[in-house]
Amino acid sequence: MTMWGKRIKKLAPGQLLILVYAVAIFIGALALSLPAAATGKPLSFLDALFTATSAQCVTGLIVVDTGTKLTLFGQMIVLLLIQLGGLGITTFSVYLFFYLRIGVGVRGRWMVQETLLHKPVESLKDLVREILMLTLIVEGVGAALMAVVFIPAMGFWKGLYCSLFHSVSAFCNAGFSLFPDSLVGYHAHPLINVTVMGLIILGGIGFLVIRETLDFLPGRRSKGRKRLSLHSRLVLLTSGVLIAGGALLIGLLEYQGAMAGMEFGEGFLTAVFQSVTARTAGFNTIDLIQFTPPTLFILIFLMFIGASPGSAGGGIKTTSLALFVAILHSRLKGNSHTNIFHRTVPNEVVTKTLSLVMLAILLIGAAIFGLMAVQHPGPATPDNLAAFMVYTFEAVSAFATVGLSIGGTGQLFPLGKVIIILLMFIGRVGLLTVAFSIARRSRGEGVLYSQENIMVG
Repeated sequence: MTMWGKRIKKLAPGQLLILVYAVAIFIGALALSLPAAATGKPLSFLDALFTATSAQCVTGLIVVDTGTKLTLFGQMIVLLLIQLGGLGITTFSVYLFFYLRIGVGVRGRWMVQETLLHKPVESLKDLVREILMLTLIVEGVGAALMAVVFIPAMGFWKGLYCSLFHSVSAFCNAGFSLFPDSLVGYHAHPLINVTVMGLIILGGIGFLVIRETLDFLPGRRSKGRKRLSLHSRLVLLTSGVLIAGGALLIGLLEYQGAMAGMEFGEGFLTAVFQSVTARTAGFNTIDLIQFTPPTLFILIFLMFIGASPGSAGGGIKTTSLALFVAILHSRLKGNSHTNIFHRTVPNEVVTKTLSLVMLAILLIGAAIFGLMAVQHPGPATPDNLAAFMVYTFEAVSAFATVGLSIGGTGQLFPLGKVIIILLMFIGRVGLLTVAFSIARRSRGEGVLYSQENIMVG
């Protein structure tokens, strides 16, 4: 075994996961910096790295327009990175190991477990195969539905390619579009709106939730299973509340603003779409700059929460929000345990949830500080104060791998781009590593000193 092979073998699972994603991004950046990837002047390596990171981390923030500045070769590189990032390179790697009959070690199983699962499964090989099949079926159906609209308008091959690109991008919650204005041109088209929203939701609730839900369809219900798992119930309930609540608030705040003059059906689609896409998808059917600050705050909150564990999306996850609310409710009632749906959540999970939320807040705060220091270091003029909202929106969008922007991406200086690149990368893989280090077996209780009270609140 080579020296590098020995070093890789010694890496902890979290370190290996980061290495795999980093290598994929670097290779993608090299490919995108080639002259064949750009329609004009080749991309600088920093812009290529930004684009590759955004695609691999299924974010959707762009510094060059995908449809006009990248050739077909460049667009295919982006599409490949999106698919790899959405499913998780670990899934492809594990499937390849199984296919080659190499087998999967402890680290490989941990990487898949942390990326996709909330509980052990009997056959990892069958699980990965099922994930790949489900992905191909969903993306295929999505592409077929959008082809009904795109092919008559663009011609067969271009329309088919455009349908496939947007289907993969939507299901992987990437937000990359071949249109300069995303999907604004189709803001009132029911089929495009419903198809893209359906793909985003399916890609954002997690593979095992879909799998478990399908088991309850007529003719497929397991004989020994009488209810959904607590994880699936939390994901479905929280996702539904966030989508409905977000759409309602957006509609109420903007019916006389950005959506003024729209008919009810058009306004309804617009509000629901923005609520769905803010949960890590990154498409938009209306120019977000038209929204009022309260609406943008709602979008920031939705982006921060993000998708669900084991999905293609980012954020702190829907289950973290549900657990955070449950923890707060239990503690305010004086209960030392956290109960949800007549089930008690382990203290280990409670600690993990609180730590993830606090780490996310601290990370985003540090990133906003860095962006403001780099982009607007001057006095607190109205322009600089307005920029605070712009880069807060940008930072949360990057961390939660959403891809929505209100104009900040195009104004980034090189160091600002580096900050966003790091946010996108950490948002995709970093907190998984943190979660693993928190959840690993305790090494003892440590030193216990005499207790002393501290005033709080």
